[in-house]
Amino acid sequence: MIRNGLAMIVLLLGTAVFAGEATLPQVHPDSAAWENLLAEDLSNAVYPPGVWSFRDGVLTATEDQCLWTKQEYENFVLDLEFKNGPGANSGVFVYCSSIKDFIPNSVEIQIADDFSPKWAQSPKTWQCAAIFGHQAATKSNVKKPGEWNRMTIVCQGPKIRVALNGEWVNEIDLTHWTSAKKNPDGSDIPPWLSKPKAELPTKGHIGLQGKHGGAPIYFRHLKIKRLD
Repeated sequence: MIRNGLAMIVLLLGTAVFAGEATLPQVHPDSAAWENLLAEDLSNAVYPPGVWSFRDGVLTATEDQCLWTKQEYENFVLDLEFKNGPGANSGVFVYCSSIKDFIPNSVEIQIADDFSPKWAQSPKTWQCAAIFGHQAATKSNVKKPGEWNRMTIVCQGPKIRVALNGEWVNEIDLTHWTSAKKNPDGSDIPPWLSKPKAELPTKGHIGLQGKHGGAPIYFRHLKIKRLD
């Protein structure tokens, strides 16, 4: 839930920091001048050869394989656009401390085609802008397949906020997720997410999920700004 009781984000002149309690201002930042998360030749990324590529500024994958930044990040704002193919199921991973064993060792902000019957009927924590398996978005705000979406992810320590298409739709404090089996609301955590989020380091690689389940996913304008 989006609550004033948690630290807020101030987005001003392209910068973002967590401050005291107040009303959230503008949502997506002006990130045009920020650092590119990925080089066009993907020289600063780790991925299986031949799977990921840029074409006319759009990044996509031919297989269900992840792409990871070589660099690790903490305290940052990530701003990007994505476009789903029909039935798409992808995600953005943050705080990944082990690329080889990323599933329990990262936090996934879910990307999904919520218009697809499969994902529309899935648990809310599996739908777009959820903290996958842990906390649903406050609403389904994703656009239909073929349309570009804007997502902003703000990470500072254990606190993560997610904006999708002009609205803040998720906010989580990982320190409350002390169990690997049950969420604080009593719902079940998928068994493959086998580490409590409260125990994960809040620094790591950023990752993108590829063509999962045969449905394509596209990214562009991936920009990052450090908060240190």
